[in-house]
Amino acid sequence: MAKVLIVDDAAIMRINIKKMLEKMGHEVISEAENGFVAIDKYKLLHPDFVTMDITMPSVNDVHDGIDATTEIVKYDNQAKIIMVTSHGEQDKVIRAIQNGASNYILKPIKYEKLEEVINKLLVS
Repeated sequence: MAKVLIVDDAAIMRINIKKMLEKMGHEVISEAENGFVAIDKYKLLHPDFVTMDITMPSVNDVHDGIDATTEIVKYDNQAKIIMVTSHGEQDKVIRAIQNGASNYILKPIKYEKLEEVINKLLVS
């Protein structure tokens, strides 16, 4: 299956997403706790897709998941990025999609919905 980079500042979210992805048969090749680290790991590892938390603390001028997505897509315009967002962040989701994100999923993440989004992503 796919090789995945999980990006979220909350360790518990990374753990939960990792469990779901591994249950689906995907390989989590790395995790990042902020967008700055995510950019470096993407460039180093070239995952098949990324799950990217939309709201994370600022590190080295990368302010959130949207900024990291923008930088990753500048590096690789074929990057596949699923934004992970909370209700009420529609404006951020729109900005993320405009900046190259492939799709999004709402927290709390449901296994079936994540699987559906990933299957659509991998077919495209």
